[in-house]
Amino acid sequence: MEAHLVEVLRCPVCADPLALDGRTARCAHGHAYDLAKQGYLNLLPSASTGIEGDSAAMVGARTVFLGTGHYAPIRDALILRADLGEDDLVVEVGAGTAYYLSGVLGLSPDRRGIALDVSKYAARRAARVDPRIASVVCDAWRELPLLDDSVHVLLNVFAPRNATEMARILAPGGRLLVVTPNQPHLAELVDVLGMVSVDDQKERRLEESLAGEFERVGNELVEETMRLDRSAVEQLVLMTPSARHLEYRELLQRIAVLPEPAIVTLSVTLSVWRPR
Repeated sequence: MEAHLVEVLRCPVCADPLALDGRTARCAHGHAYDLAKQGYLNLLPSASTGIEGDSAAMVGARTVFLGTGHYAPIRDALILRADLGEDDLVVEVGAGTAYYLSGVLGLSPDRRGIALDVSKYAARRAARVDPRIASVVCDAWRELPLLDDSVHVLLNVFAPRNATEMARILAPGGRLLVVTPNQPHLAELVDVLGMVSVDDQKERRLEESLAGEFERVGNELVEETMRLDRSAVEQLVLMTPSARHLEYRELLQRIAVLPEPAIVTLSVTLSVWRPR
């Protein structure tokens, strides 16, 4: 992890800036956080909300599925909307494997990224993606471990949204890019496989969760038809929250009745927000 990336982080105990000393991040009050051998920094407070992050199996499935490129339209839309400068800092909340974050950073050697996730398994993956990215374990529902006004672009893809903290860390003129699923998203699989369906009030809840701190300045529908073989369907299901309540053998039996390839809808909304 690069020292200049640690310098935009703050201590989860006292909120003082952190600095890298060897393999330890320290603040002026003496609080210290050692880098894990896998390269990530754990800044999860001991009194976290207990939110359950992705398991090792879910992270593995996510890595495989995203590697097929089926969700590339989402990443491409984020790249276009990010509108980055050459040395901007991009932070992704709920970054998972940092697939979207690494894509948004593009080829500029001076851009920087920080991947935030509560899952240590995700943090391990994200730490290996790109030397320009610092991987940090934190709880998105508590104070985010970043300095005030330090972030140029915030990414939030299928992830928790803590509006107050997002607004605090976003620099003046910065933007928040949020990706949320629409009702047609994966609809061909939901009933057949017993997956969690998209809440029909999701748009209203998004507006309510952000409106106090942000104003919406853009909206884009990203919709494609995916042709998925049964292996891709399996990995897709196993990387989602549906994996927590589906029995694996039964899932395989249900997948076996699908046509191959299965024609599945990708349908999300990318919304752009600025702090009020």
